[in-house]
Amino acid sequence: MALLALGINHKTASVSVREKVAFAPEQMAEALAQACDLAHLKEVAILSTCNRTELYCSTELEGTRALLEWLGSYHRLDPDELQSCSYAHWNQDAAQHMMRVASGLDSLVLGEPQILGQLKSCYAVSQDAGVVGAELARLFQQTFAVAKKVRTDTAIGENPVSVAYASVSLAQHIFSDLSQSKALLIGAGETIELVARHLSEAGVQQMIVANRTLVRAEALADEFNARAILLGDIPDALEDADIVIASTASQLPILGKGAVESALKKRKHRPIFMVDIAVPRDIEPEVAELDDVYLYTVDDLKEVIEENVRSRESAAREAETLVEVGAVEFMRQLRALGAVETVMALRQQTEQLRDAELEKALRQLSNGKSADEVLNNLARGLTNKFLHSPTVQLRKASAEGRDDYLEMAQDLYQLSHNVKED
Repeated sequence: MALLALGINHKTASVSVREKVAFAPEQMAEALAQACDLAHLKEVAILSTCNRTELYCSTELEGTRALLEWLGSYHRLDPDELQSCSYAHWNQDAAQHMMRVASGLDSLVLGEPQILGQLKSCYAVSQDAGVVGAELARLFQQTFAVAKKVRTDTAIGENPVSVAYASVSLAQHIFSDLSQSKALLIGAGETIELVARHLSEAGVQQMIVANRTLVRAEALADEFNARAILLGDIPDALEDADIVIASTASQLPILGKGAVESALKKRKHRPIFMVDIAVPRDIEPEVAELDDVYLYTVDDLKEVIEENVRSRESAAREAETLVEVGAVEFMRQLRALGAVETVMALRQQTEQLRDAELEKALRQLSNGKSADEVLNNLARGLTNKFLHSPTVQLRKASAEGRDDYLEMAQDLYQLSHNVKED
């Protein structure tokens, strides 16, 4: 059985490709079951975020073709197209990759903390679907432990920067005074909550939160003294919005070119700054064609993010060392588990031999033999039975010139090389 991490991310595929391979939350249970059945996986977990879609598997497959064909079939994509922008890591490399992801070392924003929570959610969903067994469970637990150590022992998480922060930072480059700007936030999840916090800290005083459910929008809006609306009310709110930042789990665009064009006319073409963090995208790409609209996607935030990378390079080097050590230790533990079945079989065989010799000794006692004679026979019988098979195999190995067997026996039984002959 092998471990495999297969996926695409912001480094290997554009947002237009990533959004086609994204899994909606309501699709996940079905997708996990299909992956096991159709791609012949023993265990599987799927991580799907705006920057990556990755599958973590325990499999008997020797290659990735079957998994790529299933992924292509599920999303109606050509497997060859997926292969050209995908990556695959096996065994220790797979463990190390997963730990790098959890630690924020493979993120668009180096060290961002949200990915760890997304991985924990991915693990919980796979557990609920019954597609995670002992091997992946151990990998996830080790991954979480390593990510926690990275956060605790390095400075990679200090002054945390996220895609949400990068969005607000970009807005500050465009608007000299954010306190005079009005913001429309589409969605009410963790990312939008971070956006709202960063906007508030940057001086934005007027915010509107639009969401599919009003209760969730109101809960977030109350925290920042904002106004809550439904998604259907966005066209009316757009007229007053200088900043629009969107991040929902919708599979279809929330905001279209027509609605934005209409709002611009009412604004007398005062510019609107927009950031679409979602994958699949919440704002139609055609909106970027409009004058007076500055539309950015997650892929456009790289300049802001690269500055963050430079400031955290030293901490990242320390984190990489912790991750490498964590992956090596995980594989050591995994290999140690491989001895469990052999040890159990050895113990079972030894106990059977013991029970047979003990039964023989008890019969001898009941037949009147002295205890001393029975004990001597028992000890001799146990010694002969326990050593018979190893002795035969060692003699055979010696005759065949297999010195490695002899050296292994020396180590296994901690034997002295200076044995006295009778």
